[in-house]
Amino acid sequence: MLRRMFARVFWAGSRWKLAGEGAPGRPSVLIGAPHTSNWDFVLMLGIAWHYGIDVRWLGKASLFAGWRGPIMRKLGGIPVDRSDAARVVDEVVDRIRAGEVFGLVVTPDGTRNSTFWKSGFYRIAQETGLPVTLGFVDRTTMTTGLGPTFELSGDVPADMDRIRAFYADKSGLRPEARTEPRLRDEASFSPSSDLAA
Repeated sequence: MLRRMFARVFWAGSRWKLAGEGAPGRPSVLIGAPHTSNWDFVLMLGIAWHYGIDVRWLGKASLFAGWRGPIMRKLGGIPVDRSDAARVVDEVVDRIRAGEVFGLVVTPDGTRNSTFWKSGFYRIAQETGLPVTLGFVDRTTMTTGLGPTFELSGDVPADMDRIRAFYADKSGLRPEARTEPRLRDEASFSPSSDLAA
């Protein structure tokens, strides 16, 4: 397959090393974190193509403007209108419930030094029954890859504690832009609420 060939060439020549666990056994919501640079996109494609994972990913609508639109969609992109992000979450949930099979890559921390993670990944996983896979980028070890895959329990603080523990020693490409994995108001958070915040 052409994509796997590109992935082999990429990893053979990259300073980054592929580490962690292998591909999840079934489609999952794949968290890409810490997401501190747009270069993370290249690493994400390298990981997905290496493992043969058919992925979709959410990106800001401006990435799909003009000539870039068809390319980004071909690479699995789904444009997000940040003024109505909850609608995109609903659309993704509907696509999965309708039987479309893919791994969904989300970057809940964004690249703008956000204080909190966006929580759409939690709602998507809960409403579709998909597990969560923890993808990572760690500049301190120059490694990237996939961590554990697990089912969310519905106990939001406990699930986020598990996610925080995994990412505690992962720095991202630009450590100064790293965001602690934390949802706004975790103690009172409900997956059925508006998750665009």
